[in-house]
Amino acid sequence: MIDVGDERFEDMVVRALDSLPPELGRVMANVAVTVRHDAGPPGLLGLYQGVPLTNRTTRYAGVLPDRITIYRKAICAICRSDAEVVDQVRRTVIHEVGHHFGISDARLHELGW
Repeated sequence: MIDVGDERFEDMVVRALDSLPPELGRVMANVAVTVRHDAGPPGLLGLYQGVPLTNRTTRYAGVLPDRITIYRKAICAICRSDAEVVDQVRRTVIHEVGHHFGISDARLHELGW
């Protein structure tokens, strides 16, 4: 386990989001990405909650933003170095963004995410 400070971890999440291809960033809609500094639910490094873009219809309006939550302590608990945390944060962000685009866990695992 490695301990990464709150601000440093949040910066890792921002950098992971900034590393996404610009064309993905342009089509992400009504989604907020937050960091929780606790361990979160057992077994989760991140969590997507909302209506995936693939399920949104013309009736999709007036709803609260989708949420992607990244759990700092859960990620730090499985990493042994700063570099591992950076890599795991990026993998977790990409995984949860994939859910925003309607990609299932099974397909993300097939793709290595």
